[in-house]
Amino acid sequence: MLTDELKIEIYRMMYLAQTWEQRLLRLLDDGLVSGFYHAGRGHEALEVASMVALRDDDYLLYDHRGCAHMLAKRMSMVSLFGDFLGNDKGSTKGLGAGIVHIADPDHGVLGQSGTLGGGHVLAAGVGLSIKLRKTDQVVVNFFGDGAANRGTFHEGANVAGAWKLPVIYIVQNNGWAISTPQSQVTAIESFAERAAGYGMAGVSIDGMDPFLVYETMAEAVERARGGGGPTLLEGRVVRFRGHYEGDPGTYRSKEELAAGKDLDPVVRTRLRLLEDGLRTEEELDRLQHDVDAEIEAALEEALTGTVPGRERLSEGLYV
Repeated sequence: MLTDELKIEIYRMMYLAQTWEQRLLRLLDDGLVSGFYHAGRGHEALEVASMVALRDDDYLLYDHRGCAHMLAKRMSMVSLFGDFLGNDKGSTKGLGAGIVHIADPDHGVLGQSGTLGGGHVLAAGVGLSIKLRKTDQVVVNFFGDGAANRGTFHEGANVAGAWKLPVIYIVQNNGWAISTPQSQVTAIESFAERAAGYGMAGVSIDGMDPFLVYETMAEAVERARGGGGPTLLEGRVVRFRGHYEGDPGTYRSKEELAAGKDLDPVVRTRLRLLEDGLRTEEELDRLQHDVDAEIEAALEEALTGTVPGRERLSEGLYV
């Protein structure tokens, strides 16, 4: 049930995810983070609210778009900062490469595949493990509209549907696979239409409405826990930034971007909380101030980490 306190927590976590990412982007601009980063601005509601509907022992296979889902799964901010800084404060102890290798099994964060779309079959495998162990856990697999067209989706979804595995496939559909619009590569308007072919439930929703996301996800989780099989959930979202930091995004119109930013889930949710009388302006300002302080404290600790030396090159390898 979506209580008033859960609404506040969803807002707090969305604000935290958005602000944490903005702080990470400043580190990127300062040259402290190397490699590519694919910002999740605009996706916060879908990533956060869906995770709030889970238990601590449920599993997450995240995608490359932002870190809100990992933060909402209660991963340490220190650990996440450390992974991007490449030091031993991170979940990989400095041996990973940013978002590509982040993992935190204690919080159910299993990582992501080395190739986009690989999570489809990994999720089916995790779902089978849950079924064989006879627990009532669920596994959630995030992916974008581009990865939805990979052949691995058919393989994973076919098995998940046939064996009624407790898998929830979440398509973050922002309409763009890097710079390719969905209309050029997909005949259907909604990826949820594909669910019928695999004998699973399918639903398409406004992925920028966190309360709708939570309620829809709660139904999918209940179905999975009860043996009703998988769900294909499409969340329609707007990607506020380029595919990656540095992408000028010239393939998108200014009108599209301007219209999308009017739907900012963090801004809209704050207004809803105020309109419904759940919090005052002063209370929400104080909440945000406290979150800002948490983020700065986490970054301060993460910056004390040590970058691994050559002596650790073979650490964790099996021969």
